[in-house]
Amino acid sequence: MATEKSVIAENLERIRERVARAAGRAGRRVEDVTIVAVSKTFPFEAIRAAYDAGLRHFGENRVQEWESKRERVADLEATWHLIGHLQGNKARRAAGLFNRVDSVDSLGLAQKLDAAVAEGVGTEAARLISSEKSQRNALRVATGQAGATKSGAANGERLRVLIEVSLGGESTKSGVAEADLAMLAEGVGGLANLELLGLMTIPPFLDDPESVRPYFRKLRELRDGLVRRVGRPLPVLSMGMSHDFEIAVEEGATEIRVGTGIFGERKLNQ
Repeated sequence: MATEKSVIAENLERIRERVARAAGRAGRRVEDVTIVAVSKTFPFEAIRAAYDAGLRHFGENRVQEWESKRERVADLEATWHLIGHLQGNKARRAAGLFNRVDSVDSLGLAQKLDAAVAEGVGTEAARLISSEKSQRNALRVATGQAGATKSGAANGERLRVLIEVSLGGESTKSGVAEADLAMLAEGVGGLANLELLGLMTIPPFLDDPESVRPYFRKLRELRDGLVRRVGRPLPVLSMGMSHDFEIAVEEGATEIRVGTGIFGERKLNQ
């Protein structure tokens, strides 16, 4: 595992250097770009290694897979993103397991997440994540060192979400159509227990990353139009993955989702 840890740290350093160069080309601050490590299919040891290398945001695709790993990393002070398609029947579980749901694609799903937070699902799940963490935080509060660490939608917090937008017209990918985005954004913005932060997209996979630039530019333009329509900031643009994140950064990404670039290739059967 020591070798794997060093490889992950080296990979992350290279990713950071590329982000810095892309940000520089666009006249942006590298501090304004967050790397979300896509840890789906990778074991909890890989998450810990990436955390030790300085990462604090992690993305998982499936509720069930994250449930199998979360107790092994519950002591880490990280932000856990659900970045995969979420079925409505798993909304209650997701609301308690994740700090962020980055793949809202319908008002019905948003309403189920909102209802789950209202019912206190997040609070219950947060208590179950790690009794050790809960005890440590209670001790810190008792000794006046700090407040308890909040997790997910616990302790009365709203659940932070992104709307996933489908821009490539691919039937195999989820996301709201561009024509329906404004209506969905207004609907999500009206839910008391959700906080809409911005937009996410997964463009078509193209061999030439430069060919993906129009999709990233379009998402930024859609976000800017929504800001004018709803009259409040939508600061997050989650776009760009291991093969095209530099183009995404140049086009305004505030979050990039990098998996293989950090952890290495996934097994074919995964």
